[in-house]
Amino acid sequence: MLTAALASIPSPDRGVWHLGPIPIRAYALCIIAGIAVALWWGERRLVARGGRPGTVLDVAVWAVPFGLLGGRLYHVATDWHVYFGPGGDPWGALAIWNGGLGIWGAIALGGVGAWIGCRRHGVPLPVFADAVAPGIVVAQAIGRLGNWFNQELYGGPTTLPWGLEIYRRVDPATGLEDPLAGVALDPTPIAVVHPTFLYELLWNLAVAALVVYADRRFRLGHGRAFAVYVAGYTFGRFFIEMMRTDPATRVLGDLRINVVVSAVLFAGAIAYIVLAPKGREEFSQADPEERPATREDA
Repeated sequence: MLTAALASIPSPDRGVWHLGPIPIRAYALCIIAGIAVALWWGERRLVARGGRPGTVLDVAVWAVPFGLLGGRLYHVATDWHVYFGPGGDPWGALAIWNGGLGIWGAIALGGVGAWIGCRRHGVPLPVFADAVAPGIVVAQAIGRLGNWFNQELYGGPTTLPWGLEIYRRVDPATGLEDPLAGVALDPTPIAVVHPTFLYELLWNLAVAALVVYADRRFRLGHGRAFAVYVAGYTFGRFFIEMMRTDPATRVLGDLRINVVVSAVLFAGAIAYIVLAPKGREEFSQADPEERPATREDA
């Protein structure tokens, strides 16, 4: 009976609900929930390191918009043929609500936004990065639930008990196929595949636990906790990416581009962990209401 119950994992019958004319998209809700968790946890960790309450939210005002823009730019650049190739939809490059955020672009451009915010609020970027590292990877895990609702980022066919059922979704009004905004009217799966989104979700949670453990055990600082996150995430992503069957830009013969990027970033993160200063830097964020003494104060 237990084997029958675990025969496969069903997908949601839809990823979009409508509140009157307003579409409520599960993917967007998962992204928002992930950002909220990352801000909450990052705030607690930065305060414990000597930061002022509210600083993470102040920096996020810069980092989050930059990160979303960077994530979308990376996705469009690496899947350009979907939007600008033969039969592509250029306007679809703007439809972020349909999914498609590349973590590498989000981290890169989000880091630029974080650097701006950190400079404005007197926080060294490595201190901030170490504080938010585990929250970021948990946010990625939550975001992967959005891929489940969108029926995307899965692997090849499987007969394993945790195979993911994929359904044909259609527009109920027209009957035309609509994989993202449609509804599965027929509960018969058209395929049972590896749930690579779930593999990555679980791996991300394990990486978050690793960062927290290593940070406490070795008192990581100077950006090394963030580098542990990068190394851990890219190690798992390297293998999970090779399991995926969705279309992707290929480089160096027939390698998915994210496989190559994962390998390069993993090597860079390991090098940083080895070469960066050991121990944790002393940090105490100045009160913005305090000002240097002047002659008039003497």
